[in-house]
Amino acid sequence: MKNPAAVLFDMDGTLVDTEHLWWEASAEVAAELGLTLGDADVPEVLGQAVEHTAAHLHRVTGTSRTESELASRLAELFTSRVASEVVPRPGALALLAALQEAKVPTALVSASPRQVVDLVLRTLGTQWFTVTLAAEDTPRTKPEPDPYLAAAARLGLAPADCVAVEDTPTGVASAHAAGCAVLAVPSSDVPIAPAERITLLDSLVGVDLALLGSLTRPTGQAE
Repeated sequence: MKNPAAVLFDMDGTLVDTEHLWWEASAEVAAELGLTLGDADVPEVLGQAVEHTAAHLHRVTGTSRTESELASRLAELFTSRVASEVVPRPGALALLAALQEAKVPTALVSASPRQVVDLVLRTLGTQWFTVTLAAEDTPRTKPEPDPYLAAAARLGLAPADCVAVEDTPTGVASAHAAGCAVLAVPSSDVPIAPAERITLLDSLVGVDLALLGSLTRPTGQAE
């Protein structure tokens, strides 16, 4: 069984359990603006970049605070929460260790700011990743394909030979548009639409090199 050329990991909600921290930070900013977040806000918050959520809050509340001010406040609150609470998702560390032992290159591909990425890496460990990308590292972030295209380019690989591991529709859309095979492990109730080269699992527990390697092969191609 051939190993994947590389595995490209999302961070929040995929490797570490931080999506609830992002929701809490967003809910706190929304409350400051007189808004209680509800189900309708979930697609505009979970899996989204800071700027996207800031723009959403600005639009729905009509606040006089600028989008930039809201983005700064969101980043501040999220960073403070991440600094005190970083918990790896089930199966994440075991999978990273297996990839490292097999010498399979990896990338961390996050839509979070570099400050947050570096905070998480202090706990998770920088040694697991060949390259890391944060929101500031590409002109456009998820759901655009730029982050995954950049990660594959930094590794000197074609995106089609890489497996991306994601947890939200936004991240899956980014990786899929870049041409990666995608392993989706949802971290919330937001549905991820099935499509060619997108595989859905409930958890990273038990995910191994054989499974990841099988995802990069075109349908019907022999081992």
